[in-house]
Amino acid sequence: MAIRNIVTEGDEILRKVCRKIEKFDDKLKELLEDMAETMYNSNGVGLAAPQVGLLKRIVVIDVGEGLIELINPVIIEKSGEQREVEGCLSIPGEYGITIRPMKVTVEAQDRNGNYFQVKGEGLLARAFCHEIDHIDGILFKDRVVRMLDKSELN
Repeated sequence: MAIRNIVTEGDEILRKVCRKIEKFDDKLKELLEDMAETMYNSNGVGLAAPQVGLLKRIVVIDVGEGLIELINPVIIEKSGEQREVEGCLSIPGEYGITIRPMKVTVEAQDRNGNYFQVKGEGLLARAFCHEIDHIDGILFKDRVVRMLDKSELN
């Protein structure tokens, strides 16, 4: 396992749509482990492959309930609404209020290529949306209804 460098805003890779994963091999498993280690090392709750410089539809998330690996994820259901503060490892020091669904269901593949569904509510739903946006070239700032200044942060 290795900690990878996190790409920051301004790098064009963050604005590109990622490619679907077709090959489920040891290189993919190593990448998933590297991404999880990088996320934990950076005190993040999610990380998408373009944030480590790769145009692949891969996301790792842990909001304190255990690691979730999503390959080729798609949001298939969403409901409700939440307005919360969001930030991003690729945009350090900037935060804003976004509007996201309160509940989402995601269909994805696991590290072996098996399809599964996972539901998220609250922070987990927000993390799913945030990271899936990344693999479609969308940054949280594109969804912000109001940027916050440092005096508004606790």
